[in-house]
Amino acid sequence: MTRTQSKSPKQKSAHGHGTAFVRLQKNYCFACGKHNPDGMRLRFTYDEDRDMFVCRFRLGKRFTGPPGHSHGGIIATILDEAMGKVNKLRHVVAVTVEMTVNYLKPVPLNKPLRVESREESVHGRKHTNVAEILNQKGEVLARSRGLFIAIDPEKMFGKFVER
Repeated sequence: MTRTQSKSPKQKSAHGHGTAFVRLQKNYCFACGKHNPDGMRLRFTYDEDRDMFVCRFRLGKRFTGPPGHSHGGIIATILDEAMGKVNKLRHVVAVTVEMTVNYLKPVPLNKPLRVESREESVHGRKHTNVAEILNQKGEVLARSRGLFIAIDPEKMFGKFVER
C-alpha cells in the first residue's frame, strides 16, 4: 500500500485519547480505556522503524463469537481503535466516517495476537488509515481500511465533559 505524506508534524505516542482536551477526563473507551472495568484495555506502542502502531493482546472467552474464536464486532473494534491511534501522529482528534473489514481467517481466542496500523494518506481533514490483525506466525487474519475526519473535540464533545 502506498502512503502520501502531509506536511503536518508527526507525534510519537498514543496513550488512550491523549489530546489536551480529552486528557482532563478519565478514559472509559471500551477498547483502550484504563478506567473502563469492562473494556479491553488495549495498549499501543509506536514502532518508529516501521512507522506504525502495534498492540499485542489475547482475547478471552468473553469475546466469543463462533466456538473458540472472536466475535466479528470485537475484531472490527480492535481494527478501528488501531487505525484511530494513527491520527495522533498528526495531532488531531478524528472520528471514523467509514470502515471496511476483510475477515480473512477466524481470529482465535486465548492465543497471542497483534494488531498493526499505519497511515495511508492525508488530504485536508480526511485521514485514511489501514490496520491488520496477525497471529503469532505473522498470518493476516483480518484487515481494515478506514476514513477518519478531523474534528474540533470541544465543539463535538464539550457538553459531555465534567468541568
